[in-house]
Amino acid sequence: MKQVVMRPDYPRTLPFSHAVLASGRLLFIAGQGPVDPSTGKVIAGDFEAQARLTLDNLKAVALAAGTDLSHAVKVNGYLVDMGDFARYNEIYTEYFSGDLPARTTVQSNLSGMLIEVDAVLVLDD
Repeated sequence: MKQVVMRPDYPRTLPFSHAVLASGRLLFIAGQGPVDPSTGKVIAGDFEAQARLTLDNLKAVALAAGTDLSHAVKVNGYLVDMGDFARYNEIYTEYFSGDLPARTTVQSNLSGMLIEVDAVLVLDD
């Protein structure tokens, strides 16, 4: 079984789903970036502002699927500058705590963004 999850407050300008729920238990959230949902545009700002909005967007997609980030089992982070890694860790722990998900963070050449994050969540039975 496959069910598409879309945020109702987010413009549908690109050809992808915000998340896909597979077999009723695994939620695959597409890469989220520092995009203002009211404008559909990447915000200007420093790494911290972009990281917070990115993780807020990830959280909003999880909420649209009826869950939250505490159900994350895998998170992938993509940073333009690995010099931001320590700051990313600080901000990340505001969104993920307790039994932390497995995580990978790599450097990436993102177009117009300083950060992008995707995740896999397991929903309760």
